[in-house]
Amino acid sequence: MDLNSLPTEVILTHPRQTLGSVCLDWTPQPGHYLNWNGQTYTVLERRHRYQLKSGRYRLHKISLYVQSVERPEDKTLIDGHWVIGDASCQFNAHSELMRCAVNPSGPCNTCRFYEPI
Repeated sequence: MDLNSLPTEVILTHPRQTLGSVCLDWTPQPGHYLNWNGQTYTVLERRHRYQLKSGRYRLHKISLYVQSVERPEDKTLIDGHWVIGDASCQFNAHSELMRCAVNPSGPCNTCRFYEPI
């Protein structure tokens, strides 16, 4: 079965509600952004749902748990994945979900705590 043909349920984590279902042409990982009805969400978790048919478990659908965010403009590519903020700063978390501990909302270019690695 083609993974891209499976229905994907999009669930908002807070407040907990289902936003709807869609068949995506890509496989979103935690940290990726998803545009849905004009709003941007970040994927926090992906769960696979299986169904027992004829004595075998088959992938039935995928659930994406998302959180509403504003897409950050300052991203850096490190070792093949995107991180939020300026990765040359000592305090950068090197994460797709969080910028840093001292200035998590950013922006990095005017941060008074910036220290190069």
